Amino acid sequence: MASAPFSSPLAEELAPDVLERFLRYVRIDTQAEEGAETYPSTAKQLDLSRLLEAELREIGLEDVELTEHGYVFATLPGVPGSPVIGLIAHVDTTPESPGTGVSPIVHEDYAGGPIVLPGDTREVIDPDDLPELGKRVGHDIVTSDGTTLLGADDKAGVAEIMAAVAYLKRTGGAHTTVRVAFTVDEEVGHGTDHFDVEAFGAEAAYTLDGSGVGEIETETFSARQLKISISGRGAHTGTAKGKLVNAVKLAADFVASFPQGELSPETTEGREGFVHPHRLVANAEEALVTVIVRDHDDALLDQHTELVRRLAAEIEEREPRANVSIATWDQYRNMRPVIDRHPRIVATAEEAMRRAGIEPVHSIIRGGTDGARLAEKGLPTPNLATGGQNYHSRREWASVQDMAAAAATAVELMRVWAEKPEGG
Repeated sequence: MASAPFSSPLAEELAPDVLERFLRYVRIDTQAEEGAETYPSTAKQLDLSRLLEAELREIGLEDVELTEHGYVFATLPGVPGSPVIGLIAHVDTTPESPGTGVSPIVHEDYAGGPIVLPGDTREVIDPDDLPELGKRVGHDIVTSDGTTLLGADDKAGVAEIMAAVAYLKRTGGAHTTVRVAFTVDEEVGHGTDHFDVEAFGAEAAYTLDGSGVGEIETETFSARQLKISISGRGAHTGTAKGKLVNAVKLAADFVASFPQGELSPETTEGREGFVHPHRLVANAEEALVTVIVRDHDDALLDQHTELVRRLAAEIEEREPRANVSIATWDQYRNMRPVIDRHPRIVATAEEAMRRAGIEPVHSIIRGGTDGARLAEKGLPTPNLATGGQNYHSRREWASVQDMAAAAATAVELMRVWAEKPEGG
């Protein structure tokens, strides 16, 4: 039993339900797949979507729907005439770390110091490397066994939304009308490809897909992906002199030409952007390099893109027999300009957090959420904390107390939206 206090009596009441749901959901393999031609990218994501559909019906929500694209929608009616507000999380997990066979472990009343994960003792969650863990002495900490990620990104958000709407349905009281949405394929940049904002019918929404407790995120990267295809010339290695144009070497030279010590994820922070060779698939004849470009400033994003294009053009300058082509995909845009036009959305989140016993913290996202693309579609959608930490890693972890605080925030959020704003 944890010795750390919960942020509020409501958070303490919600904690058992949040934890029980979270442990159930993370055991379901929902790993997405880069480059798949199906939607969702993996059929196994639907295993959780179907479960959530059934559980929402059991809770008693209305308009429960599992769409042909794997989205789950539902409605919890509120005070007549109140705004319709969305709560959104994604069911999929990243393809960047093993996601099959998740075996969660609850480390009750964390005493401090490193947590050695028993499935692979080389995986150690150490507060010296992850200082946020050191601040959670006395919390109940959930990890994987070290052989997989945990899946708090974003099954913590899913569990918190489910616990929040179950509580609101069970206890009644004044709250706004809630629209629930669980999406697929967020981790591979396609979470809202088929999301119909008009049909969703919300005035505003919140993704529960953040990290540390109390975070309100209203600013994301703008994001672009470039796929550089390099065609060389094949030849038998025994008779290759003067004939072979090795695409593997050309791709390696291209990647090596990127700036060293700057403009990369491992050398930047805050609002600093980067260019990042993300994936390389190659043989002697053909190579495909996937590069992701990020910046909070769209003008700088374009500059970074031109840098990648110039470095790619230099491949053909060095080796005229090679052929290089580039395909570009604008993944999402910084959501801040849209959200800044709707100050009540952020102010309501701040008030909800304070009522849940949390002091709000404004931060930026060095990444993106479903909310970034929903904002482009006209639905302002800030991102809120879930209590998960160190995402996309076997050393991912989550605090039960922080997850309960996030669920309490979701409940209070729906209550605050039902109140008449000052001057309204």
